[in-house]
Amino acid sequence: MNSGTTLAPKPGDAHWGTQTKYRARRLAGFVAIVDEVLREKDQVHVLDVGGTVSYWLDLEPVWGGRPLVFTLVNLKAEPVTDPRFTSLAGDCRDLSRFADRSFDIAHSNSVIEHVGRWGDMQRMANEVRRLAPRYFVQTPDYWFPLEPHFRVPFFHWLPEPWRIALVRSRNCGAFPRATSFDQAANYIEDSSLLDATRFTSLFPEARMERERVFGLSKSLIAVR
Repeated sequence: MNSGTTLAPKPGDAHWGTQTKYRARRLAGFVAIVDEVLREKDQVHVLDVGGTVSYWLDLEPVWGGRPLVFTLVNLKAEPVTDPRFTSLAGDCRDLSRFADRSFDIAHSNSVIEHVGRWGDMQRMANEVRRLAPRYFVQTPDYWFPLEPHFRVPFFHWLPEPWRIALVRSRNCGAFPRATSFDQAANYIEDSSLLDATRFTSLFPEARMERERVFGLSKSLIAVR
């Protein structure tokens, strides 16, 4: 296991926003897998669990020029005009519509922490591992001090009653101020961040990479 890898920046991404820059640098590892597959195949079939067309088009300077065909599975399908993309509605915990090894590579970016509790995460991970021999799965690191969804330092380390009180008192990142206890609790339960031990348990055959910011592990990436 390589737990200390820092993914290198991609040239030409200086004009992008901060979030897209991180995604572009991160995607360099995915493109390396694509290029390995292209040594043996003329076209690469990619399953993106939780992906959107806009995500891939924003990052096309990183992967463009390669013969990729994408199947995107999300809670809702989206209209698609680009023939390289197919968008389907589905539950990433049960993708039984697809046979084993239906794809060359499975990709997922910041999704597995949103699917539910541990058993739900296991089901998603098992589907990813079943559907493609290669995969690239990213999730925020629990031990990074800035919670990425609420964008409040140390938020995810606070006791749950404190977190509920905080989201009821103010806007927090992607979440507007909760107007009821039920809404606040739903906000809190929207994501469950993973540490390296738990993430490795979900993808035991993968190489674990870390995306680092100022020397701190910001994201975990399971690469196979």
